[in-house]
Amino acid sequence: MTVTGKDLNVGIVHDWLPTLGGAEKVVQQLTDLYPNSEIYTLFNFLDEKDNNFIGSQKINVSPLNKLPFVEKYYRNLLLQCTRQIEQFDVSRHDVVISSSAALAKGVITSVDQPHICYMHSPARYAWDLSHEYINDIQGVLAPIKRMIAKELIYRYRFWDMRSVNTIDAIISNSNFIKKRIEKVYKRSSHVIYPPVDIEKYALNTRTRDEYYVTASRLVAYKKIDLIVKAFSLNKARKLVVIGDGPELANIKALATPNVEFVGYQEQDSMVQLIQNAKAFVFAAFEDFGIVPVEAQACGTPVICFSKGGTSETVIDVNDSITPTGVYFHEQHEKHIENAITQFESQIDKFSEIACRHNAERFSQKRFKSEISSFVNNMMNRNT
Repeated sequence: MTVTGKDLNVGIVHDWLPTLGGAEKVVQQLTDLYPNSEIYTLFNFLDEKDNNFIGSQKINVSPLNKLPFVEKYYRNLLLQCTRQIEQFDVSRHDVVISSSAALAKGVITSVDQPHICYMHSPARYAWDLSHEYINDIQGVLAPIKRMIAKELIYRYRFWDMRSVNTIDAIISNSNFIKKRIEKVYKRSSHVIYPPVDIEKYALNTRTRDEYYVTASRLVAYKKIDLIVKAFSLNKARKLVVIGDGPELANIKALATPNVEFVGYQEQDSMVQLIQNAKAFVFAAFEDFGIVPVEAQACGTPVICFSKGGTSETVIDVNDSITPTGVYFHEQHEKHIENAITQFESQIDKFSEIACRHNAERFSQKRFKSEISSFVNNMMNRNT
């Protein structure tokens, strides 16, 4: 029996809606695929325009959403959130799909109600990156804050392990995350890559300008500082940095005159900057990483870190006759600079068409088709 999206009454549970990032674009595609659905989330800070992007479905929020100025400290309410996610009543839905990087997977479902979790990652701050997370806590009263953080994480892990056992099937967003799920939870999962709106990133086969580009929210883990440092090693190369964020001043202080900061850009302007660049530079260790795929959709090669999601979305020049990028193997400015040098020495090996073709593996259409098939198979097993 094949069930269409319009036939299913789906409960979509998501951690929270602070901004429109990659995880929220998964929710958007799910609401598009299942118009007869309802969203449940702990916090919703989206404005009216962004809420409309998610869909016309009703969005249910937890009582925590009403706390004063909660958007400034909601991430600190971890244990309160574990309790609130269990309070959502999703019993009226045919199937529940949770979109989870920490909390949504803990929603309680009935014994005959399939619960499919699209897992962006096990909570990194609670497992393999917990020591790094705690050591990054600085400032006034840092020792006390670290002690509190350790206790919160310790308690969260017990809930986390219990909650994952109630999931009927897990979808991971990459093979990298599939391995992390196996390591942390001892559960198998099925890989379905997240959706990338490649149609908004048109292929450019025209002559490109003499600059490199990177685009990101300017936060520490994105490692934009390393990219800026790499371009200080060869001032003949120009770098354009797209984005804004709390690290802007620190990163600007590292920059030499060949680095241009253009701030936040509307999508059309950002697409044009990526389309006309020689290559896109990406230094973060991401679970997937949507922007490198968007760059390839424009026909722009990617110079990137060889670990995490980009190891699956970018084809290294040493591994194929139709490469789409160059890897560097350590997050260090000299390794990035060496990768740029290698790219320039082998630039004739790169084809805009090959980059676009590779990006098409991650399209929204493909995502919807794979999710629909997976859900249908689950529903058939439960009939």
